[in-house]
Amino acid sequence: MASQSTQKKTACVVGGTGFVASLLIKLLLHNGYAVHATVRDPENQKKISPLIALQELGELKIFRADLTDEASFDAPISRSDIVFHVATPVNFSSDDPETDMIKPAIQGVVNVLKACTKTKTVKRVILTSSAAAVSINAQNVTGLVMDEKNWTDVESLSSEKPPTWGYAASKTLAERAACKFAQENNIDLITVIPSLMSGPSLTPDIPSSVALAATLITGNDFLLNGLKGMQMLSGSISIAHVEDVCRAHIFLAEKESASGRYICCAVNTSVPELAKFLNKRFPEYKVPTDFGDFPSEAKLILSSEKLISEGFCFKYGFEDIYDQTVEYLKTKGMLK
Repeated sequence: MASQSTQKKTACVVGGTGFVASLLIKLLLHNGYAVHATVRDPENQKKISPLIALQELGELKIFRADLTDEASFDAPISRSDIVFHVATPVNFSSDDPETDMIKPAIQGVVNVLKACTKTKTVKRVILTSSAAAVSINAQNVTGLVMDEKNWTDVESLSSEKPPTWGYAASKTLAERAACKFAQENNIDLITVIPSLMSGPSLTPDIPSSVALAATLITGNDFLLNGLKGMQMLSGSISIAHVEDVCRAHIFLAEKESASGRYICCAVNTSVPELAKFLNKRFPEYKVPTDFGDFPSEAKLILSSEKLISEGFCFKYGFEDIYDQTVEYLKTKGMLK
């Protein structure tokens, strides 16, 4: 047993209290990793409570670190084999996305990568990007297939400034900055590009992406407009189960042949198609299916062919994702 403990790999998860990060930590511990989790405020008992609970599963240390403070990452990243950069500044109500999201996202990813260059132990860095960094473009056609070669058009975003443009711009520019820094400093960087994520969460609050994915069931008009806006801006409603996204992170961290960007998306649909599916599967929630002249077809699909060709298998399909989401929302008291 002694030889096993000396071979235990250490993973650092940056932004440990989030929807993806907390489940990623759980899976890493299950897989025998020692984990260093960074959080902005270790004194916030509500936020870190899921991490405290996960310490029963294995070796999990919690570190204070802030994306704006480069030196704060030295300790958690020191002696780590793999670094997962999952954190991102999100403020959809910001009047100044440039200051509140874009600059901190770029600065944060560069600060984390700088800390990786200081230690000789880091073999690979996995950055969580977003489909918002791939699919937003001004093309007025349908039938597009978007893959890892595609990048969101930031110039058009920043000139037209549609709702939530700051998030998409921040994810795109942060990923581009990470790729540039990694190339210049010989860092083995993989980016995972998840679509809208749903499924059960370990976090105390319901994650915004789950609330958005389930808005047709919960009947939140504000979020329904957000879902429609997502289809109009990004071209589709593309969804993955959060556990598959976390599994993809670990799969790519361990797959020697992996390189570059990987889209992680299980289902491509549209708001009207999603509504029809949910209305049939969960008739008790009386999901509306009439959206007037709103486009019934998605403009594009996000292709996960590159990820699948590496040998990754999605565990959850359309039905599983929403069956588990509904059960989770019931436990949260969101559904009668």
